Amino acid sequence: MTSTVLLIRHAACDHVGRRLAGRSPGVHLNQEGRREADALAGALARLPLEAVYSSPLERARETASALGKRLDVPVGVASGLNELDYGDWTGRSLESLADDPVWRAYNACRSSTRIPGGESMGEVVARGAAELERIRRAHPDGMVAAVSHGDVIRALLLHAMGASLDHIHRLEVAPASVSVLRLFEDAWQVVTTGWMAGGPLPPG
Repeated sequence: MTSTVLLIRHAACDHVGRRLAGRSPGVHLNQEGRREADALAGALARLPLEAVYSSPLERARETASALGKRLDVPVGVASGLNELDYGDWTGRSLESLADDPVWRAYNACRSSTRIPGGESMGEVVARGAAELERIRRAHPDGMVAAVSHGDVIRALLLHAMGASLDHIHRLEVAPASVSVLRLFEDAWQVVTTGWMAGGPLPPG
């Protein structure tokens, strides 16, 4: 049994590239993000998606909702694909963290540095992989979309490739981009990363 999962980063919101929104409530898509979500939904409407799953946060659910409505398929909550728990850094601007030695260590050694008051990247991979396994079992030989967050997706892609989490910045996962995984019973395969609406459909 092989499932295909389209891992989608939520569309643009005002915090992207500026501030660690983390799990703060009330962070919604901005105007650009709503356009991105609608364009993505239109592009993916030709694929045989059985279901759409989403992180519980608003910006992810709004992205998933556009796709679910266009395809007339249900949207389920996938708590294992939630954003990182940024702990003490939640709500901080990237500029304010620039001189923090723990922040610098975190970005250099993601595999061994824990977010103060938050979670480690290893824990992110464990919960994300468990969620994808639940999705695989629910959709054997099917194709689904799952909307999550940039670093969660990067971490799962590195896990699939057997690469170190320290290489997380080598992967670009832009807002509203699609990365495709094939989930086998005993292995994962990365099919494509970083697909954006406007190009040829991503391979299934």
